[in-house]
Amino acid sequence: MLLRLSRGHCHHRFLLPLRQLTSTAIVVVVETGEAVSVAGAMLESLHSSSSSDTGSNSGGCKNNGGSEAAGGGGGGDGGGGGRDLAAAPSTRDLLLACADLLQRGDFPAARRAAEIVLSAASARGDAVDRLAYHFARALALRVDAKAGHVVVEPAALPASARSASSGAYLAFNQIAPFLRFAHLTANQAILEAIDGARRVHIIDLDAVHGVQWPPLLQAIAERADPALGPPEVRITGAGADRDTLLRTGNRLRAFARSIHLPFHFTPLLLSCATTPHVAGTSTAGAATTASTAATGLELHPDETLAVNCVMFLHNLGGHDELSAFLKWVKAMSPAVVTIAEREAGSGGADHIDDLPRRVAVAMDHYSAVFEALEATVPPGSRERLAVEQEVLAREIEAAVAPSGGRWWRGIERWGAAARVAGFAARPLSAFAVSQARLLLRLHYPSEGYLVQEARGACSLGWKTRPLLSVSAWQS
Repeated sequence: MLLRLSRGHCHHRFLLPLRQLTSTAIVVVVETGEAVSVAGAMLESLHSSSSSDTGSNSGGCKNNGGSEAAGGGGGGDGGGGGRDLAAAPSTRDLLLACADLLQRGDFPAARRAAEIVLSAASARGDAVDRLAYHFARALALRVDAKAGHVVVEPAALPASARSASSGAYLAFNQIAPFLRFAHLTANQAILEAIDGARRVHIIDLDAVHGVQWPPLLQAIAERADPALGPPEVRITGAGADRDTLLRTGNRLRAFARSIHLPFHFTPLLLSCATTPHVAGTSTAGAATTASTAATGLELHPDETLAVNCVMFLHNLGGHDELSAFLKWVKAMSPAVVTIAEREAGSGGADHIDDLPRRVAVAMDHYSAVFEALEATVPPGSRERLAVEQEVLAREIEAAVAPSGGRWWRGIERWGAAARVAGFAARPLSAFAVSQARLLLRLHYPSEGYLVQEARGACSLGWKTRPLLSVSAWQS
């Protein structure tokens, strides 16, 4: 049985035998239907061909994988007489084949395809190697989970990799601009929306370690009217881990005391992809959870409310749960809602149920991320290794998981959902955009990063590929 693997808009396709995927030989069949055995040199072609992976667009059709390595040019084929040798499959081909096999339910063949890449790539190689390794590992973990096998962690990856440590998270915040860009831009939108308020309530739906908030608290304190003093600020920080939230609250309280800002922090426990319960509101279609301090989220009518959704919306379920969540937020009449999410690239959200297409979109996104880290962080950086193994590897696992398609909606889809829920766009100020550009110049001086403003949102990208967008909305 042969699998036809479509490669986007290419004029050729590869046929991979489902039952004969091994580390020593793969049969590649071109459109003419003529087969050529590509032995031995296949693994060498994986790396030589992958230089095109980072430059290809979603579903791109580049394949520079050593066609001459299979047998010395386009001549003999060991008896076939005059047939052209096909190129050995690239790393990208094998990962997309693995995804297709997994989607079709052929778990043994999918596992072998992943093992081929894992045997050739390395978590400690160059950017291409590391990208291939983490995608192959993520797909292998999904294959094993679907097949009911015990998952064995690769030796190169620490056991803690599936739960990012605070050190890795903070290192990511230092060596790459994505989180700081999202936090800084969202904070500026919040600061402008709460101007003049005496009581401020911020609901942070993915508080994690709270690194977003000290700069905003500092700005609020500095802008305070000397005659009135600083306003009272309350943050409700949501997350799935109680201990992390408690530590986050303690750090933020200590910081607020140091700048003499009246401050309160309330942890809100959320299970993954759930919406908290608020008295007097309906969350039809969404699950409910309880706060660590109370049975619901406490709101006060004299507070100016801001809702912060930085890297949160993709955790929600399908359209119904997203719609219910946005309606829940709208019912609270916030002054501003900030949304930051990954960008999908062209057409990414149109194929979220197709695993090979989703893997291609995710590879295009993370190839740019890995290339950016390669260009901006010194070779052999331990911080980068920790970030890739503990933060990005976990993101890649989630992106190829059964629910991973909702990562790739992009600003158009998030914006459309917000408008349907009754929100209006709140354009980011020119200062917010110039501040984001200044952040890159001062702390991430690589020429590859680019800040752009479009459709009322501000996006951060690497070269020509947008990777993250921030937008603001008002009820």
